[in-house]
Amino acid sequence: MNALLHKLIFSEEGQDVIEYALLTGAIGLSGAAAWPLIQTTLRNSYRTLDTQTQNLWVPPDPVGGGS
Repeated sequence: MNALLHKLIFSEEGQDVIEYALLTGAIGLSGAAAWPLIQTTLRNSYRTLDTQTQNLWVPPDPVGGGS
């Protein structure tokens, strides 16, 4: 039993997989934490673009206005 425990603690097999898993988890948590900021920035950018586009449109003069 001690030999198995010693092997599990000091074995370096699978070390790369664990490191990649930790790195992937850290990147995922960072992305999840940053998502509200990204979402707000995108929403504001699209609203600004929409407002600027709507302000470019000029309605045509009414034709045959009954005067």
